[in-house]
Amino acid sequence: MSLPVCPKCHEDYTYEDGHLYVCPMCFHTWDAHSQAAAEEALITRDVNGNELQDGDDVIIAQDLKLGKDTIKQGTKVKGIRILEVEYKGHDLQGRVDGFGTLYLKSSVVKK
Repeated sequence: MSLPVCPKCHEDYTYEDGHLYVCPMCFHTWDAHSQAAAEEALITRDVNGNELQDGDDVIIAQDLKLGKDTIKQGTKVKGIRILEVEYKGHDLQGRVDGFGTLYLKSSVVKK
């Protein structure tokens, strides 16, 4: 039987302890019966709840301050990449014309 990867750190060293799954890397534990809920938590969704995939083009859903500049609502983000590990709370990376490649949160984009 193959054990699931850790939903928190995505390592595959998971082991069973009674009715729990345990990750020795980050010490996250979760109920073996709630595996479906853990798998659902791994899906990255936009502000409207749509599932995001690598390579999708999305639109900024609200104005974002970027130093002295502002990325306006409705700006297109090309070819997003869903990050395996969040970077400072950001779970996406994409290219915005005029700004280059940026880290973004899925909660501020829509498909």
